[in-house]
Amino acid sequence: MSTQPRPDFSDDDFPEEAIENYLRANPDFFERHRVLLGQLELPHGTGGTVSLVERQVSMLRQKELKLERQLKELIQVARDNDVLSAKIHELALQLLDARTLQSSISAIEEAMRSGFGADQSVLVLFGDETLFEDIDGGRFFRVTERKDPALGPFDTFLSGNGPRCGQVRDSQRDFLFRDDALEIGSVALVPLGNKAEIGFLAIGSADANRFHPGMSIDFLARVGDLVAGALKRY
Repeated sequence: MSTQPRPDFSDDDFPEEAIENYLRANPDFFERHRVLLGQLELPHGTGGTVSLVERQVSMLRQKELKLERQLKELIQVARDNDVLSAKIHELALQLLDARTLQSSISAIEEAMRSGFGADQSVLVLFGDETLFEDIDGGRFFRVTERKDPALGPFDTFLSGNGPRCGQVRDSQRDFLFRDDALEIGSVALVPLGNKAEIGFLAIGSADANRFHPGMSIDFLARVGDLVAGALKRY
């Protein structure tokens, strides 16, 4: 039996980077040294140690769970999109069937309330209020001049080209929902036409997180296009 002492190696002799590079360049290293693979132990979060194989299995399980969650989220998004597509399709059919401005406004209001689950909604059209005296739209329908000072808080939105979602200023909320303003937690503002040339649609929710800046606005834009196209007929 040899009595020679085992040599001591310092970290400088085998820098971590060199070891890492070697293992990357030789992926079959542990295949050729299976005994060593089973002997390696790594610190565990509980304070003990686990083998390298157990650690790899644990990491794979965590990765699998993450992928499973992501898959479930994608499936849910797809289902939600299918539901929204069906609702938009139904709105399109209702607007095609409408023959008057009154019936079109009624179809839009019904779609907002029952189809899209709005707690409150308002259709604002720009124009001379006296030209719409024969329209009974209740609280849902509002006609005002585009230069109305009350629309000042909406200037940024009206000069843009797409829907806006989130919590709105008190002045905006009061203008849109009046006596029901305090019930509204978040709002989607949908322009009708280029830069809201004919007006806009406001969809309010009691849930402060229902409409938020990070949400997809594609379906809102499609609703805006449908509504604008239908109203331009009159």
